[in-house]
Amino acid sequence: MEQLFTNMPVLFSIPGESKILYHLVVILCAAVAAFIPRYFPILFFSTRKIPEWFNEWMKYVPVSLFTALVVKNIFIVTNGYHFVPFGHVDQIFASLIVVVIAYFMRSMSISVIGGLIAVWLLSMFI
Repeated sequence: MEQLFTNMPVLFSIPGESKILYHLVVILCAAVAAFIPRYFPILFFSTRKIPEWFNEWMKYVPVSLFTALVVKNIFIVTNGYHFVPFGHVDQIFASLIVVVIAYFMRSMSISVIGGLIAVWLLSMFI
């Protein structure tokens, strides 16, 4: 990214100077990049009636995305990107503990805190 701004000597490539303006531009670009995908769907769907079948379908999206992320982190190793059923035994037990906590407590914050504590304790002992 820094090579993009080498033609701007006053702003970015003064030797030995702080690159505060560079960091501010990067933060501003990241803010715009994070804002656009959130704003335009709200702008588009706020004036339209969403069909009921779409609302029913969207109820399952967070669960399926969360499941995909958890399963990937527990059962897929990154060095070869292949399936390992018992590669992270501590995380498998911690995920089972979180499922039990979430089922009985029905609280996201308690589930997350319980999961973090379970991973911490199980990684020390397993």
